[in-house]
Amino acid sequence: MSPALMKMWVSLAAMAFMFISIISIYLSRYKLKGFFRIFTAVVAYLLMIVSGIIILLVVLSGPTSE
Repeated sequence: MSPALMKMWVSLAAMAFMFISIISIYLSRYKLKGFFRIFTAVVAYLLMIVSGIIILLVVLSGPTSE
């Protein structure tokens, strides 16, 4: 697999993490109560931070040569 294709899949995974975190934040704020609310919120914010770091690394790594 070419480096450009690998970067595409990595950034697609980061966008999926962002989508999952948005849904989890909605659930934790409006639908869940107690421990599950705190747990899903922590997981959602961790996914959001990880996806932001991944996207930042993909963007700052620059264009591929192929």
